[in-house]
Amino acid sequence: MNLERSLYTASVLALIAAGSAQAQTTITIATVNNGDMIRMQGLTEDFTAQTGHQVEWVILEENVLRQRVTQDIATSGGQFDIMTIGMYETPIWAAQDWLVPLDDLPESYDADDILPAMRAGLSYEGTLYAAPFYGESSMVMYRTDLMEKAGLEMPEAPTWDFIREAAAAMTDRDNEIYGICLRGKAGWGENMAFITTVANSFGARWFDEDWTPQLDSPAWMEAVTFYNDLLANYGPPGASTNGFNENLSLFQQGKCGMWIDATVAASFVTNPNESTVADKVGFALAPDKGLGKRANWLWAWALAIPAGTQKEEAAKDFINWATSKDYLALVAEKEGWANVPPGSRTSLYENPEYLKAAPFAEMTLQSINAADPENPTVEPVPYVGIQYVAIPEWAGIGTTAGQEFSAMVAGQQSPEQALEKAQTLVADEMEAAGY
Repeated sequence: MNLERSLYTASVLALIAAGSAQAQTTITIATVNNGDMIRMQGLTEDFTAQTGHQVEWVILEENVLRQRVTQDIATSGGQFDIMTIGMYETPIWAAQDWLVPLDDLPESYDADDILPAMRAGLSYEGTLYAAPFYGESSMVMYRTDLMEKAGLEMPEAPTWDFIREAAAAMTDRDNEIYGICLRGKAGWGENMAFITTVANSFGARWFDEDWTPQLDSPAWMEAVTFYNDLLANYGPPGASTNGFNENLSLFQQGKCGMWIDATVAASFVTNPNESTVADKVGFALAPDKGLGKRANWLWAWALAIPAGTQKEEAAKDFINWATSKDYLALVAEKEGWANVPPGSRTSLYENPEYLKAAPFAEMTLQSINAADPENPTVEPVPYVGIQYVAIPEWAGIGTTAGQEFSAMVAGQQSPEQALEKAQTLVADEMEAAGY
């Protein structure tokens, strides 16, 4: 009897220990230092209360995040249980079997509610490999008071010529008000994301249908010169070091007449607790040149699980929590509906409370739906992707080309010189890769 009791006690203790181990699983998440992610970090106690899992956060600047997670997954480093990645990496890494498929999330997750554009961009061969935390396109955000003062009215669908006219009219350097703020910081997902959309709208393309680099084309010269002149004449000082976060801060301080960037910024520039101009912000579609392509991109910051993690189930629990309808409701409860992560779920844009609280909701959805990664350019191309080229070599060529264009914005070289160098380095890289 004592032996049976001892065996029973031992088995119960083993079960308790196993349950405790599961309850105390600690997962490590690498993510970007954007406002929505920082908010998610602040709400982690809710996830821990529901699941018992603990979370260790590695919060990184955008360029550093991309470098760290790419290096870790390519070398099977195993530093992270969840990585924040996007539409560029997801299908490429999934094809390499580097990611865990997310085809077994619970029915309550309602994967069919994910916006079709987001689901398509985060899938490989029809299977979801990363869950969108938020989705975005890009659009014009502008100061309604400065536009009125300039005697101008922003069209819903402006042209680049109007943007230049408005930037000139709103610039007041003596009072540190700059007509336009744009990304100048080097990086394939920083300045190159924006410059590539400008190029698309001017009729340029990275490659022709034979994969020959096209940066020596007249369309590229026109697009890059236009972009450089905008920043030189109407942009803030030090624009070559400004990325998303830096321009967001400038806009919130009231120093930008216009800012063309991610739609996700809308909730931050209209938040009275963070923005000095919250009640003076309007929105418009990204500009065009009348050639049929607007300068708007398509992106999602998404959560993915690297293959080989020892904590796959806990990682899936977190993704189920952080990218669910319930998470959106949690943020709404804590911060208000206007501040929920946008652009990921259809149901959000059918929610009257959200539509009432978020004056930018309709323009965000319209911009996302207008983005066409399969046909990003005026002339045909052999690649998919709007603000990036969906090939493994893009991270390298986008990064090095971005350095040349950032040096141009800093006044260290002309558009001609930047394009000549970029054309050479892209041609060399593509030849080495066997294209």
